[in-house]
Amino acid sequence: MNKENIVFLTGGSAGLGKATAELLMQNGYTVYSASRRLAERQEDPSSQGKIIPLQMDVTDIPSITAAVSAIMEKEGRIDILICNAGNGIAGAIEETSPEEAKFQFETNFFGTVNVVHEVLPIMRKQKSGKIITTSSVAGFIPIPYQGFYSASKAAVKIFSQTLSIEMKQFNVQCCCVLPGDAKTEFTQSRKFTQASQSPESAYTKKREKAVSIMAHDEQNGMRPIEISRAILSQIRKKKMSIVSIPGAKYKLISFAFRLVPNRFMLYVVDKLYS
Repeated sequence: MNKENIVFLTGGSAGLGKATAELLMQNGYTVYSASRRLAERQEDPSSQGKIIPLQMDVTDIPSITAAVSAIMEKEGRIDILICNAGNGIAGAIEETSPEEAKFQFETNFFGTVNVVHEVLPIMRKQKSGKIITTSSVAGFIPIPYQGFYSASKAAVKIFSQTLSIEMKQFNVQCCCVLPGDAKTEFTQSRKFTQASQSPESAYTKKREKAVSIMAHDEQNGMRPIEISRAILSQIRKKKMSIVSIPGAKYKLISFAFRLVPNRFMLYVVDKLYS
């Protein structure tokens, strides 16, 4: 087992984060699993891996500082950071208030920024480390009625790529993982903007249709373990990919959308959610 096996993971209490923490534990990693809702402590006797829960909110910098300090006090290093915490808010752009848009970015984008900021000095001094950020296929395909979710995930992708350039000199690698539809608690926990719930909304019919299609695709999407395996595969690589898209279907979609004109791409997306 590689000695560089101390993992700091956010959003670890459910969904993709939970699946990833458990898979890494089963492969001998020590995973500090941080979330607002405390995860379960686990140990795998055969691999000697473990999950150590930490209560933390990625939008609360003091709680991040405390979590990182606890890991460093116990382990003296952080080898792998996986920024996975996120949420989704649905509603037309017109019906999303600035406060609601900021709420979306606070977790998905600035939550990632906050955690990375705390860990970068450690990895820079170690002259080693791997950082995995979780974006989404929605980060390059604009999803109607989840525009701010798409925008926040696009921001994570660019942030990760820029970080990859800057941290190369310190032997710190960065990989942005872009999952497609996945069967997780994300569907049930999706929030809706206040204005979108008004009986007078001009977008109700198309929004409800689009979100119902999203929910169907999510509940029939990839299993979290499939995405977790892609993350483990990147961690094990000597040189991680800059961007990783789990699943042959989504790799093909990504390739196809890069070839077609933007106007045609938007036409296809509109038809998919209509």
